[in-house]
Amino acid sequence: MDDAAYAEYRRKRVKRLKKIILITILLAILLPLICSIIFISLYVHTKRELRDLKNQYDELLSSMEQLRDDIEYLDEPRDVYSVSDVTDSQRDGDDDLPDAPDTDNDEDAEVREVYLTFDDGPSIYTDEILDILDEYGVKATFFVVGKDDDVSVAAYKRIVEDGHTLGMHSYSHRYSQVYSSKEAFIEDLDKLQEYLYEVTGVWSRYYRFPGGSSNTASTVDMEELIEYLAEQDITYFDWNVVSGDASGYSLSADTIYNNCVSRLEGFNEAVILMHDAAEKHTTVEALPRIIETIQGMEDTVILPITDDTFPIQHRE
Repeated sequence: MDDAAYAEYRRKRVKRLKKIILITILLAILLPLICSIIFISLYVHTKRELRDLKNQYDELLSSMEQLRDDIEYLDEPRDVYSVSDVTDSQRDGDDDLPDAPDTDNDEDAEVREVYLTFDDGPSIYTDEILDILDEYGVKATFFVVGKDDDVSVAAYKRIVEDGHTLGMHSYSHRYSQVYSSKEAFIEDLDKLQEYLYEVTGVWSRYYRFPGGSSNTASTVDMEELIEYLAEQDITYFDWNVVSGDASGYSLSADTIYNNCVSRLEGFNEAVILMHDAAEKHTTVEALPRIIETIQGMEDTVILPITDDTFPIQHRE
């Protein structure tokens, strides 16, 4: 090999080595960067999945707590009294409450008041529910949660415009948030109350605890939360008749109908718990029959919750 050929060989070899070194450096820079991007993407995706799973868990827990509380409440019959059945001294705790009136034998029994209440809305079925109520000339009470989409905003406004009562059922409806502390409960309540006022112009003063006042999910003493509501001039309402649609599986319209009307004879004031949710269309299907049956009962009226409504409350 002559000098010129050797020089050309060395030049190509050096060039090849430079290329290898450059590629090595680039790989050393790019590989960690690519790995970091992949790791971050996986982290974000996993975090999103965990958040979705947590939300699903909260919703499932909410349904289970609601169903359990409904079952426990049904297993423990209790008397419900009309405002006129309780004297001032009895309200103050000076006397025992009277026996519940016998509506079957008392010819002078008062008019039975039935309150249709819908939790968890607005939903895709709110308009359909409102249409049914309008068809039968009935006013109801909607204990709503916080939603800011256009359909929900329109539903809040229509509830008020149609003359129904707008109640609060927490903004998030996530037990782990609402009941994590008294401060969290207050923050959630204020957020919903102010939001509803902003959307509808109504300063709601009626509340239904997620899971009811008898729920066992709260880490805060429920009496503290009840006392706070009283301080804010907010009345909370539970229920004494359950549709059963709080369960995680879909009940038939016939079952929901029977659950709603079978126990009405035992009460002077009956607050029926139903749900306005995307997975509860059988509740909507049962609603016309429920209304027709109640309207066909003697001395019975369907009313919305107002300041004059005797509050049905699980906690004594």
